[in-house]
Parts: sequence; C-alpha cells; structure tokens
Amino acid sequence: MIPVEKSIFTLGTSNRSWEEFINLLRAHGIEMVVDVRSFPTSKFDHFKRESMNPSLAEAGLGYYFLGKELGGYRKGGYEAYTRTLEYLVGLELLERMASRCRSAFVCAERLPWRCHRRFIGRSLQERGWEVTHIIDEKRVWEDRIPGEKGEEE
Repeated sequence: MIPVEKSIFTLGTSNRSWEEFINLLRAHGIEMVVDVRSFPTSKFDHFKRESMNPSLAEAGLGYYFLGKELGGYRKGGYEAYTRTLEYLVGLELLERMASRCRSAFVCAERLPWRCHRRFIGRSLQERGWEVTHIIDEKRVWEDRIPGEKGEEE
C-alpha cells in the first residue's frame, strides 16, 4: 500500500475510454475510487455504477459510492450545500476512506473547475489535505485557496 499522508486526488470520467481511466488511476497510485456523482450513470456503459464497481475490482481497485452525501446538483447551489450536516458527514467519510488508502474522488466532468469537485477539494484543503485534480496523463491542477502560501488574495 502506498503511504497516504493527507493527499487525495480527483478525476472526471468524461468521455474517456475505460483503459485511459484505469491508466490514469494507476499512474497516480490510486487504490480506491470514491464516486461523488449524484446520478451514477453515463452514456458510456463502463462508467455506470453497476459496471464500474465490478470492473474496478477486476482491476484490483476499490469502489465506494458517496453520491448521496457529496453528489452535485443541490437545491440552492453546491456552495451553500457545503455548510450542511449531510455534506460534513460525507466529507468525513471521504477523509476516513482517503486516510486508509490512496484515493481519488470522481464525477463525470473532466475539468474540476467546472464541477462540484472543486468545492469538495477546497473543503479538504481547509482540513489540511493536499488535493490534486488529474486532468489527463500530462496535466494536473492544484487549486489554491486565496491566501495560501504562494497565492495572492
């Protein structure tokens, strides 16, 4: 098992092939995929929840669904949702999972600045986590909270 410390990754399923998805997870040493989609389905069969779970197991990776607690599309907006008890419970579950094994939380959007993964990532950063958003095999994005070391307010 790869040392975890307080490091977590994010990844969007988007229109990737299953092979590309698995290769990105392996390239970053991911052991557990945490699904944060409210609606864990896709026009791509390999990203439907009922397919992902066994396919990830076959690839030697774990799968955990937290879409009920951390999924997007919230009435009143996701930022407001981050101040609810349900969100905090989901965040704590995600932290526990990521403390045990190297984890990535996933949703459908390729670019994290266009989806709710950025809010989850910032919440984790506020709790001392290093969050790396995987874009593709050559690019990652490390969002910074204004006022952090190296960032201007």
